[in-house]
Parts: sequence; C-alpha cells; structure tokens
Amino acid sequence: MGIDLGTANTLVYVSGKGIVLQEPSVVAIDQNKKIALAVGEEAKKMLGRTPGNVIALRPLRDGVIADFDTAELMLKHFIQRVNGGKSLISPRIVIGIPSGVTGVERRAVMDAAAQAGAREVYLIDEPMAAAIGAGLPISEATGNMIVDIGGGTTEVAVLSFQGTVISESVRIAGDELTESIIMHLKRVHNLVIGEWTAEDIKIRIGSAYPTDYDKDAIMEVRGIHLLSGLPRTVTLKGAEIRECMLEPLGVIIEAVKRTLERTPPELASDIIDRGIMIAGGGALIRGIDTLISHETGIVTHIAADPLCCVVLGTGRVLENFEQLERVLSGRYGNS
Repeated sequence: MGIDLGTANTLVYVSGKGIVLQEPSVVAIDQNKKIALAVGEEAKKMLGRTPGNVIALRPLRDGVIADFDTAELMLKHFIQRVNGGKSLISPRIVIGIPSGVTGVERRAVMDAAAQAGAREVYLIDEPMAAAIGAGLPISEATGNMIVDIGGGTTEVAVLSFQGTVISESVRIAGDELTESIIMHLKRVHNLVIGEWTAEDIKIRIGSAYPTDYDKDAIMEVRGIHLLSGLPRTVTLKGAEIRECMLEPLGVIIEAVKRTLERTPPELASDIIDRGIMIAGGGALIRGIDTLISHETGIVTHIAADPLCCVVLGTGRVLENFEQLERVLSGRYGNS
C-alpha cells in the first residue's frame, strides 16, 4: 500500500488496484465524547460549520503531523476503508513525506502508520515519489528537476541516478496562497471569509501569471463585513487575487532559483534540455508553469496528473521494490 499523507489530501494506492482513495486530510471530532464523527470529504464539509462541541481538524500542518492522535485515527480509518472495513493485512506501506522534515517528524509518521496496523513502513521523500509518479527517468545518470507544490510544503529537488543531488523544502505552498486571499479580503474589503471560500476563490479565479482568462475571471464572494457584522457580497477580479498571492509565489520562485544556482553544471545542462516538471495541487494554479519559465528561462512542464504524482510514485516503488528500494529514505518494522 502506498500513501501520500498530504496536508490537504490523503491518497492511497493499493498494489495491483491503483489509486483506491483520495480524500481531504480532515477529521471531525466530538470534543465531549472524544470520538471521530467524520473523516475525509464528509469532515471537510464541516469546516467552519460545526457546533461548539464538534471540531473539524486538519491533523497535518506544513506537511508534518501536528496532531499525532488525530493523524493516527485518520490513517487507521482510511486503511480500514480501503480494506473494506477490515484491519490491515498488508505487510508493507510506503509513505511520501516532505524532504525537509526532521528525524522526530519522520518517526511520528512511521509510528502513526505502525499504530494504524502496518507491520513494515517505508518512507520516501515527496520530490522523489513525485518524479517517479510523473514519469521522470530518475534511474538514469541525468539531471531531472521536480517542483512539488503541495498544501503545506513546496519541494524543489534535482534528482539523478535514483538519488537526490540537491533539494530544498519551504513551508510555503497552497495553504499560504489560500491564507493570503483571506488576509487580502480582510484588509482591503473588510470582509471575513472562511478557508473553504478562499480555496474556492483560488481555484476559480486565481492565477500566477497574466493570462487571456483574466478578463473573464470575476467572482461574487459572500462573507461577514468587519465593521457592520452583517453578511455582505463583494465582486473580485482575477488580477486582484493574483496580486495578493504574489508574496507566497515569490518564495516558491526563490526556492527554485536557489536550487538551480546550487546544481552542478552537468546536471544544470540536462535540466535546460529537459525542462522543469511541476507536480502537486499547486501545479493546477493557472499560469504557474509560465511564471516559473519566465523567472528561470527554462521551459516548464506540468505533470499529466499533478495531484496524484506522489501516490503514483509510492505505488511504482511498491510494484518494482527490488529495482527502486534505493530511493527509500526510512524504514520501520520487520522484513
């Protein structure tokens, strides 16, 4: 079983079946009874809409486990759901994690999976998993550059011959883009909106670079007016949303540039020939490939299925374990 334990979404790949689960990483908990009321899509619908005794939590923040017990509960629920309600019988799980996490954070992920019923847990760095899932030839001695923009972290890496040559992980990604929209509406329009609404704005009219779509990118947004405390509607344009996302996007671009500057000349030459590959949910922001290409001067491609690259990569490692075992970065349990 391969798992992409993401800040925003968790995906599960089962050997021989493919991707069998794709759900938001959210758990709704009854604080009085200390039990989970809903997990995944059902729980996400409750974000910002629950009574006082029910709290909808995201157990992962910035790509790492922020709430261990809730993360374990969520993992256990997803694994059992995949197994048709039964406990885990699969001996091997490969989990994708950000490359910049600490040893303690790595251990927390392995412990959560072990507590959820796994007998053997392997970790793989997300950029490596995303590159494998995107179909990059990581086993060859040529330079491949991947930019994986997730919910909590952006991973930039140069890979060659089943190894990571240079990597950088910044805890600025989709969540910060969403947060920048919330702050902009509060500051400029005196309007308070929730995370769900901000995410919807980002998807519908957000962009990273001016496009032809901009002139039609208009959206009406409802929220609470700060001064009157009453509901109010404002009309937003795509250019305004792009402007407010410039700061977090700039951090991502700087991470890409820093990685390129540190890349050995031979590998840099390969990257100029092959281009940069973007994966993760952030790859779906309009014009992100054009922005990176414009800032670096290197042609930039978006993976065929950016949201699923990491979990597809974990699945390919499982199915070709002997050939790809070298790409794994951590192990727990008995063989």
